Amino acid sequence: MSNIPETGRTPRVTIRLIILQMIVLSLLFTLGGRLWYLQIRNGDEYTEQAASNNVQEVVQPAVRGSILDDKGVALADNETRLVVSASRTDLLKMKDDGKAVLTRLAGVLGMKPEDVRNKVRLCDSQTPKPCWNGSPYQPIPITDEATTQQALQIMERREDFPGITAEPTAVRRYPSPSGATAAQVLGYLSPVTDGEITASEKTGQTLQRSDQIGRSGLEKTYDSALRGKAGVTRYQVDNLGRVIGKAGETKAQAGSNLVTSIDSKVQAVAEKELNQAIKDARKTWDKVTNSYYKADSGAVVVMDVHTGQVIAMASAPTYDNNAWVGGISAKDYARLTSKKSNYPLLNRAIQGQSAPGSTFKPISTSAAVNAGYSIDGRYACPSSMTIGGRVFKNFEGESAGSITLEHALEISCDTVFYGLSYDQWLKDGGTKPKKKTADWFYKTAKQFGLGSTTGIDLPGEVTGRIPDRQWKRAYYEANKIYWCKVAKSDKHDYASEIARENCTDGYVMRAGDSVNYAIGQGDTLVTPIQMARVYSAIANGGTLYQPTIGKAIVSADGKTVTKIKPKVTGKAPDSQKTLKYINQALAGVVTSGTAAWRFGGWPQDKITLHAKTGTAEVAGKQTTSWFTTYTKDYAVIMTISQGGTGSGGSGPAVRKIYEAMYGVQKDGSIDNKKALLPKPVTKLPKINGDGTVTAASTAQKAQKASFDLPSVPSQGGGTVALAALTPERSEKYLLGRRYW
Repeated sequence: MSNIPETGRTPRVTIRLIILQMIVLSLLFTLGGRLWYLQIRNGDEYTEQAASNNVQEVVQPAVRGSILDDKGVALADNETRLVVSASRTDLLKMKDDGKAVLTRLAGVLGMKPEDVRNKVRLCDSQTPKPCWNGSPYQPIPITDEATTQQALQIMERREDFPGITAEPTAVRRYPSPSGATAAQVLGYLSPVTDGEITASEKTGQTLQRSDQIGRSGLEKTYDSALRGKAGVTRYQVDNLGRVIGKAGETKAQAGSNLVTSIDSKVQAVAEKELNQAIKDARKTWDKVTNSYYKADSGAVVVMDVHTGQVIAMASAPTYDNNAWVGGISAKDYARLTSKKSNYPLLNRAIQGQSAPGSTFKPISTSAAVNAGYSIDGRYACPSSMTIGGRVFKNFEGESAGSITLEHALEISCDTVFYGLSYDQWLKDGGTKPKKKTADWFYKTAKQFGLGSTTGIDLPGEVTGRIPDRQWKRAYYEANKIYWCKVAKSDKHDYASEIARENCTDGYVMRAGDSVNYAIGQGDTLVTPIQMARVYSAIANGGTLYQPTIGKAIVSADGKTVTKIKPKVTGKAPDSQKTLKYINQALAGVVTSGTAAWRFGGWPQDKITLHAKTGTAEVAGKQTTSWFTTYTKDYAVIMTISQGGTGSGGSGPAVRKIYEAMYGVQKDGSIDNKKALLPKPVTKLPKINGDGTVTAASTAQKAQKASFDLPSVPSQGGGTVALAALTPERSEKYLLGRRYW
């Protein structure tokens, strides 16, 4: 037995007990604090959240407003279809992530299981189309072309299709009245993303996960007005998910209708003639390249010269907007975004840039007059000029002696404008410019609005380019490192020699830059919509309008009509004498100038037509065809990339557009009964008391359509005839099937 005393262990045991007590007390205090925080501090918040767990929200998408032409004909509206959707959230709760359910669904819909599964996968940078780029919590549409029998199979076999719904839904439709697709003008829709929902909450215009929003064209520009506001119905449910009452309801508000200045019949003609002009160009032999013209793309714009409103706008290649409805297929998406199809989503009327060629010469004429050159003077038109050691020729090598500016415009004499621009370049100091250069030729173009966007109510418009001294300096700063690197190489080809020259003084405005610019060549870039505005200003006496397509926004009930008035954005830098002079010259282009061979028999005494042809040369490509025209009411501008000469490639198509609008017959007579639009439409179509537009009655019927479905059992016994169900009543029926 040990004689060691026990008192040495007592303090250690006591300390351990104290520490243990402190830990227990700390845990109790922590639990107590947390309990206070949950029940007292945030009690109301958690009570509200708990209550919300017993509430299910059903979103009723708003019917999107229609886009109408100038007479009220629907260019974009809605039709009611049976849409089969899948809840990704519900599918992921299943052991196999819903694979079996989707496979059964594919069998009912007559689709491949793989295609159905691809529809519900989320899009990212590595996932090919088709995929879902909307919210993962939103029902994902599998098809909007389900038959009534397919829908009934899904509804009656709920146990086989958990997470799958089949509901009548208003779906966007692009009906192409008279054959007018107006694809790039109208644009398309796609589901809202989580980022867009978050951003909308900050602006007070909260988006719902079921919303579709405009991605391009008018659908995007006027999205907030067209979309309306989704309705939300809140149902009280028990712990088994059965509906026990209604907790509240916010009615859906239909979107407003957009009346446009587009005339569907003129639009159809413009599209047809542009397409035909491209086909004809591809059958025309190009002597320069010893091949047929490629005619890879083109655009046409028809504008009301008095308002800047666009009557028609077509771009080629084009596409069918309906391809986006219900989710675009992988095949269609690849076609619309591939280089091989030459990017049909581009609206080349506002996004296609090219050198304008001789259609730029009226601007150079204006610049010359403003610079002090006599409007009544005579100027040399030799076959060529040597400037800075380089020979600059007329397009076809012609010589016309001493001629007026008017005649120079009629026959499109390049050397007259070479001479004027070169002389002005010398006055500005040549390669050693004065501190304050006049730069009349560049200044005048900018005063006509070139080098900047027109402000048209379509997204994605580009600026074009006026290569003045400021641009020249900026371009040099951006490229001098590359130029100087090439300059040090041993290569001695043309490109290398140019790089060596640019390395040392690429910022200098040379004589060649100025003379090329004067005839619309070199680094100058314009768009068809810009040229439409320029020629409209020449036609109307000098007023530059902001081009518009939207004409009025009409609320769904028709009580509020917001007109979109024409907006003046500037004045042409010309006196009325100069404008009259240019008008006279451009009329001469049609009667005796470069376009006369295409307009024989035109009733010039009744419908005075003015025109300017343009054949723009592009390095490494065939020439671009430009044809810019106007009458007292309309400007029609057409361009075809790699399409040949101005009058040769675009002339016949432009003439046919005018013939259709004015009712001009083959013998030159005018039949007003056949004229599509002899005068611009100034009034809005008739708006009825219920908000419908008379000419759009078919669109309104489509929105209110019901299905020819058989009768099915109702909640209280008996039957419900689904043929009489509107989308709203069908939704209530489906809710009953889901919860009761």
